[in-house]
Amino acid sequence: MSREQEIRDKARELLANGTVDVVIGWETGSDGLNARPTFIYKAEEADRLVFNQTCVHNLAKYLPEKKSKRIAVVVKPCDARMVNVLLFEKQGVRDKVFIIGTTCEGVVERTTWGAQGQELQSRCKACTQHTPVTYDVLVGPEVPEPTSEIDRFALVAKMEAMSEEERADFWAAEFDKCTRCYACRQACPACYCAECVVEQIDPDYVGIRIAREEVQLFHMIRAFHLAGRCVGCSECQRVCPVNIPLGLLNAKFSKDIKEMFAFTPGLSAEQSPPLETFKKEDRLGVGE
Repeated sequence: MSREQEIRDKARELLANGTVDVVIGWETGSDGLNARPTFIYKAEEADRLVFNQTCVHNLAKYLPEKKSKRIAVVVKPCDARMVNVLLFEKQGVRDKVFIIGTTCEGVVERTTWGAQGQELQSRCKACTQHTPVTYDVLVGPEVPEPTSEIDRFALVAKMEAMSEEERADFWAAEFDKCTRCYACRQACPACYCAECVVEQIDPDYVGIRIAREEVQLFHMIRAFHLAGRCVGCSECQRVCPVNIPLGLLNAKFSKDIKEMFAFTPGLSAEQSPPLETFKKEDRLGVGE
């Protein structure tokens, strides 16, 4: 039985017996090629569900808005880690979330008619986990974990090799492209605040001008809010209309968090992000 059929059968079963109210998965998009998120409410609609290498979206994004319902969600390994982050943050109740985990060989960059590129997304090339850490049922063929060491932070190391002035110039040039469309925030499953700090009027922390200092402040605020919570799904980078390498920025924070705290977010729903806690042994070199 194909992985896609396994997903459909499980979704149909969960809806038919009333275990869940909705199944969140992917369906074929309007272009007939790329997948898009879908919400299945009836058992007879389960055949709309698909799974292929264009299922790029992190469906954990929809947990906070559906947390009052009994839901099933189809997750790739990186999505599963985000589910754990959200469950820890009370953006869902574990007993009301049925996790359909699928093994994953990686997803591809967006494809278009007449140019079906099969280039894996950069995050997938550096992925070290092909099986979800959390699931209620696992579908798909066994995908071996990497046998050789993969440097998840190779691109970060290249950035760190730059001088301070070079890094400042690099990010200034990237952020100068930003139009403040907030697509990165809207796609990020870890950004679920009812009111974003950068849009507050009272108090007015950050202006809404498209000016270098305010654009940089927005991205720095967001990066610090994600530190220790980001699972590297790179949805922010995927949806950016001007191709700012936001995944690189978040990876730098993830590398620092891992080195300072030996912490990888999303491995369980009981993990507390290190920047949300304080331990007296977390000296980080201060006073040493």
